[in-house]
Amino acid sequence: MNLDGASFQVCATAIEGVVSSETRLHFVQRGARVLGRYLGGTIRRGYLVGELEGRRLRFRYAQVEASGHVHGGQSVCEFKRTDSGRLRLLEHFHWETRAGSGTNVFEETKE
Repeated sequence: MNLDGASFQVCATAIEGVVSSETRLHFVQRGARVLGRYLGGTIRRGYLVGELEGRRLRFRYAQVEASGHVHGGQSVCEFKRTDSGRLRLLEHFHWETRAGSGTNVFEETKE
């Protein structure tokens, strides 16, 4: 799987999640290493660093929110293909700087 240059938008979020339909996620991949940046909605800027293991992505994330607070955690993601052939990312996250965990769903966009 190659995520280099792929872009995603949120299509569902968990109660403890802070991403929204306005959040956009962009990936860069070099070998198994994956870097991402995201922003939109209540997130001014966010970054993730991780590693792709087959169809699974493990990463840590940090973000600056509109409130000015910095929060972060870790995630394990699964990828699936939609009927239209786009990638769908199911992110199972766990906050390390606040209480909560859950699952967010991102879908690939053709930007």
